[in-house]
Amino acid sequence: MTNVAIKIENVSKQYRLGVVSTGTLSHDLKRWWATSVMGKEDPYLKIGEANDRATKGTSEYVWALKDINLEIEKGDIVGIIGKNGAGKSTLLKLLSRVTKPTTGSIKYNGRIASLLEVGTGFHPEMTGRENIFMNGAIMGMSRAEISDKLDMIIDFAGIERYIDTPVKRYSSGMTVRLGFSIAAHLEPDILVVDEVLAVGDAEFQKKAIGKMQDVSKGGGRTVLFVSHNMAAVKSLCKTGILLANGSVDKIDNVENIISLYYGKSKAISSNLNDRSDRTGAGNFRYTSIFMYDKYDKSIVEIISGEYVKFVIDYRNKIEDIDPAKFIWGILIKDFYEHVIIGYSSIDTGLKLLQISDEGQIIIEIPKMLLRGGKYYVRLFASYKDSTPENFEDVIDNAFTFDVLQGDYWNTGVINRAANEAIVEFNIYSK
Repeated sequence: MTNVAIKIENVSKQYRLGVVSTGTLSHDLKRWWATSVMGKEDPYLKIGEANDRATKGTSEYVWALKDINLEIEKGDIVGIIGKNGAGKSTLLKLLSRVTKPTTGSIKYNGRIASLLEVGTGFHPEMTGRENIFMNGAIMGMSRAEISDKLDMIIDFAGIERYIDTPVKRYSSGMTVRLGFSIAAHLEPDILVVDEVLAVGDAEFQKKAIGKMQDVSKGGGRTVLFVSHNMAAVKSLCKTGILLANGSVDKIDNVENIISLYYGKSKAISSNLNDRSDRTGAGNFRYTSIFMYDKYDKSIVEIISGEYVKFVIDYRNKIEDIDPAKFIWGILIKDFYEHVIIGYSSIDTGLKLLQISDEGQIIIEIPKMLLRGGKYYVRLFASYKDSTPENFEDVIDNAFTFDVLQGDYWNTGVINRAANEAIVEFNIYSK
């Protein structure tokens, strides 16, 4: 394990739903007799179901994690992603020794520090200063070593005024600031961080991500990071692990893992043929709409500031159609039905060069500059003019996608996103 920080072999974690231990004396006695007296395998390991929270099971036992095998190298920054209930937090609790695996083993090469939940490892009656020393002692550090780091920890956390106040009076944000600062500054070989950073404000999140990068690059330490903020995962991590129903689905570079997660999280295309809520004469009709990332993978989520491509299929029954008289349009609306961006022949003045009986309209956007949130696509088509009675096809909410806040916005440089987004695009048909 010279270059391996963590080695996980055949690790599984089983729970019995709704109760502590097995829940009955007979179950506990049966387990004790089999494992302690007879030296056999736990009989309850042979039963149980996969950890799919969306379906109703038939067993009282569930595998929160099942047959996990991983090797994490020293100095790597690993992002662990997956849907709620996939097993991310359970895995981190096993790595942090908060709980034991039901089967398998975990081997470490170095000292580990964890930040799993708000207030984890803090004594509420003790002051912030006292908790710093207590946490350092738990990690095996001497009082002198902790004292050397004390001023840096307090300064990074930004809570100097309250450092001698009991942490039970801290807000959740203050608690997270102090907890992360302790974990990052006491020089662990392995730093484990759960979604807890989401509690902090934007300024602290950015500072914390920068600190984790410094911890890895400067000291060659290993970082395991769980978050639903894909922009943070992408900017921080090199390797990604996708968990699904308690098992490892895929290990790859972080961009591929994020793209795979997007594809698995939701349906990735919209068939428009059966839409009964459309209006228009129907001689020209949109039949489907897809959204792609720069790798040509279908997606329904993007990070602000990244490339995206819309591919819109259509069917045309208008004979001898003149492209110069054809009006097409795709409008992007926010949650409040406000039109944010219009990519259309009305807004841009651009006409399609050709219109076939069946074809595609393709819109490439190098930088989709939208704030984080949910957006809706409205499609419309008209021939000769844009008066309502001459529309051929109109579909509201033809496609829905999510934009995740990215570093492009966090820099504060771009304040004219809508205008730039209208300028920066490429439209063609085939």
